[in-house]
Amino acid sequence: MIRLFSLVTAFAMLLSCNPKDKSASAGNNPVAGLTEEQKQSAMADSANYTTIEWLDPTTLNLGKLVKDQNIDVVFRFKNSGNKNLIIKDVSAPCGCTIPEKPHKPFAPGEEGEIRAKFNGSGHGTITKQIHVKANTKPVTDHTLTFTGEIQDKK
Repeated sequence: MIRLFSLVTAFAMLLSCNPKDKSASAGNNPVAGLTEEQKQSAMADSANYTTIEWLDPTTLNLGKLVKDQNIDVVFRFKNSGNKNLIIKDVSAPCGCTIPEKPHKPFAPGEEGEIRAKFNGSGHGTITKQIHVKANTKPVTDHTLTFTGEIQDKK
């Protein structure tokens, strides 16, 4: 019996030293250490869906833009639900816009940003879109749009 107790205690101590345990390195933030499998599970299970509030308009008019000049675009959001918000994918249909996907989950009430770089290509009026997939209800796809007027360099 003592051997069994010693064995169980030793096993428990080994598990507590698991290097994959990120809770201590993440400042005890319970959402910072989610595995990829946990993120996938949240996306697949509607019980894990939350809501998102866009703090900026989802359509931005950038006005006059200089041709071939890089432009940074930012859309701010807030997790307005009661489950972790997980951004699964951020994409743009054209190579002239490169969006950045946040990798960490956002706790309820936490704010974040979807950022993108536009290379200033094109001419005349432009309309570019960024598509965001997240574990949100009622829809999981959000479209962010920015427009502008490309001016030739002078």
